Amino acid sequence: MQRHLFYKPYWNYLIADAVALILSVVVVLWWFPLSTQIPFQKYDVFAIVFSAIWLLTGYLSHRYVPVKYMKMGKDMRRLLFAAIVTFGVMYGYMWLLAKENFSIWVLLTIWLVMLTISLIYLVIKHAYRYALNEEDKPLEAPARMEQPVLKQPKFYADDEKEALRNSILEFATPAAIAFLEKHITLYSSNTFTLRSTELYNIQKLRNYRYDTLVNFMPLNQIRGVNKLFAAVNDKLPDNGLWVCCYEPQSVTKRNILTRYPKVISWMYYIAFFLYKRVLPKLFMTSRFYFDITEGKDRVLSKAEVLGRLCYCGFDIVDERKIGDLNYVIARRKFRPKTIERRVYGIFVKLNRVGKNGKQFKFYKLRTMHPYSEFLQEYIYNRYSLQEGGKFNHDIRVTTLGRIARKYWMDELPMIINLLKGDMKLVGVRPISKHYFSLYSQELQAKRVHHKPGLLPPFYADMPKTLDEIEASEMRYLTMCEQRGTFLTDFIYFWRICYTILFKRARSH
Repeated sequence: MQRHLFYKPYWNYLIADAVALILSVVVVLWWFPLSTQIPFQKYDVFAIVFSAIWLLTGYLSHRYVPVKYMKMGKDMRRLLFAAIVTFGVMYGYMWLLAKENFSIWVLLTIWLVMLTISLIYLVIKHAYRYALNEEDKPLEAPARMEQPVLKQPKFYADDEKEALRNSILEFATPAAIAFLEKHITLYSSNTFTLRSTELYNIQKLRNYRYDTLVNFMPLNQIRGVNKLFAAVNDKLPDNGLWVCCYEPQSVTKRNILTRYPKVISWMYYIAFFLYKRVLPKLFMTSRFYFDITEGKDRVLSKAEVLGRLCYCGFDIVDERKIGDLNYVIARRKFRPKTIERRVYGIFVKLNRVGKNGKQFKFYKLRTMHPYSEFLQEYIYNRYSLQEGGKFNHDIRVTTLGRIARKYWMDELPMIINLLKGDMKLVGVRPISKHYFSLYSQELQAKRVHHKPGLLPPFYADMPKTLDEIEASEMRYLTMCEQRGTFLTDFIYFWRICYTILFKRARSH
């Protein structure tokens, strides 16, 4: 960017500086011990002059250009230059014109507070830009038609099988090999095996040359797992197989908790969890974390790995824990149009079916592992439903998530949906498109005429099976049609309160 003395400032930065100035003056004059009883009247001209000089020197030093044109070091140097000039000019103003009226300590305190706020804002501004300006762009799907494998396989002779098996045994157990032999044609010219962290070793392969790809390097050591899965997806022919492995979070946790005395091990694990599981998932810290660690020794849960595979267009064929590693066999199902960077925070927005069949964003506290939203069909097919309509053995829910669900904490953000008008106080449960598809056609038709509710009829009669849940919701909706929504919701509200307060119903 060519530098000019006069330029159009980026107003967001200018306004932020003005707000920080007001905050600094108010904080200092309100809490700073002053001899005067009327500090705001006494220092009003002083505050105006200080603010004008600060903003002017900030403008002339090009502090208000967009951050994309400036590195953090340069931005900090300009801030310090503007701050020093402002202090010097104000000190000169006090010395020459108003030495008896104003205190040098007031000037110094306001200046230090303003400089501190500006430095914090500068760091956050650049951290946000750094996190936002991710080099990894969405991975676009290449155009392709139906594509079988290019060559018919040739099967290895006994000596070739033995050689390959011995080489694999250097980093895999006999049990792992037996598991693979059960599901894939391991000793075939159309099976490519490797143990590598480098994406290039996949990208260099000829498209559709192999119908099975196997990487014995644990995913924990690979930066860019989604990029790896996307590259594998693009290289495989239709229905091709992908085999990967990883050390699950449960093994990592066990190893830490058994390594040290109980109190120390739990303190260490909490710090480890925050560093290895929280920082990589937050928007502002994710890229910074991976730049430091290069993606090595990352902690992956079973739900996250399987969810990533489903997100990247694979079906899970089978998975098994062998020793400290989980092995997963996945089949290429389709290639998503784009595979984007996904960052997870404390809150989650889920797609739910609302009134008139329209989907809306449903707010909750996060209680599941990352990428769990892509695992719903897999969990249903593998584990089915338990009492109350929830999934049996739902591996997606975290330990903290189970606690939050037990005490209803995860549902507090639904108040946002209530205020936005997506939901009402009493009504049918907000459910996903997949769960909605499990309902009968008749119930689906009734459901879309009503808004979902924060308090579902489920808590009025506590059904146990999916059929009972459908019957419960059908009774509620039929009553709405016959007696009116307002009266029905009023009656159900008190039924639900009774169940929760006296029968100790809990969210689950």
